[in-house]
Amino acid sequence: MTVLNPKKPFYFFFLAALVISACTNHKRIDVSNIPVDVKIERFDKEFDAMRTKPMGAQAAYLQRKYGVFYHDFICVILQEARINTQDTSYFELLRKVFANQGYNDLKHDVDSVFKDGLDKQNDELTDAFRHIKYYFPKKQLPKVYSFYSGFEHQEMIGNNYFGVGLDLFLGGNSRFYPSLANLYPHYMSQFFNKENIVPRIVEGLAREDMFPESDSSKTLLSKMIYNGKIMYFMDQVLPDVGDSTKIGYTNAQIKWCEDFKSKIWAYFLDENLLYESDYPKIQKYLNPAPFTPGLGEKNESAPKLAIWTGWQIVKQYMERHPEVTLPALMANSDAQKILNESKYKGK
Repeated sequence: MTVLNPKKPFYFFFLAALVISACTNHKRIDVSNIPVDVKIERFDKEFDAMRTKPMGAQAAYLQRKYGVFYHDFICVILQEARINTQDTSYFELLRKVFANQGYNDLKHDVDSVFKDGLDKQNDELTDAFRHIKYYFPKKQLPKVYSFYSGFEHQEMIGNNYFGVGLDLFLGGNSRFYPSLANLYPHYMSQFFNKENIVPRIVEGLAREDMFPESDSSKTLLSKMIYNGKIMYFMDQVLPDVGDSTKIGYTNAQIKWCEDFKSKIWAYFLDENLLYESDYPKIQKYLNPAPFTPGLGEKNESAPKLAIWTGWQIVKQYMERHPEVTLPALMANSDAQKILNESKYKGK
């Protein structure tokens, strides 16, 4: 995860509908009494205040309030290694950033898109974090901060923090994204909207912090089940978010997967892909793309079919094993056992 490099000009270079699919038929859990309240701290605004307030005093304030995140932002995003409480030489870099027209154009658009603040996202994230605490009561949840990344990082995870790059949630029609098509083709940038902020935080927390993928996960089957567990975790933690938003599909792609569910599974079996461990060969079933080559007519197939199929396997496994808790599922690394006991046949 990278972010903005202000040593080059700052003009740098997930609209999925929030639909409740028929597949998101989860038992409602009351988490209202769990003592968690989340506020996404607007680091982007307090960082910007350095232009108008005495820079030294504001820098000291930011260091006290944001701790390691402030250090990481300067070192990683601004790519300025020289930072400590005594050395203020990096202030000159900050003045150049604030004077750059690209920075000011980006600030204008962020302020416009988020003119009503992040109250809705705070409420959604509070509910999601309460669900996490319900299932994992000992989990230490991170502070959440918003920032600009120069279109290089949608998220940044560090020591007890989760950073959200608002510049990659400006809406699929943002004027910035067409010039970034080499980095973020439309099939990706169409999902860069406010509705995706909380799902991407939850997914990032799951993948990078709570349940990182094991290095031993080599075969397509093991990656299917790992990703299926992540998606099932999101089902439980985000009960009001539609399947299309969780996985990053259009509604048409969700429908295509449902219509061709058995053929997708037959394809994986016929091509002997389940135990394939050659990543260049299996990556097209795992990574974002406009469609999956070799499946469907007129390029209308959905991408990431191994993730979608793994999700269906895990859901069927959990339906057959209601005694299995979410923590037990997430701790189970036996992909073959989960497949066998799901009795999944693509139906």
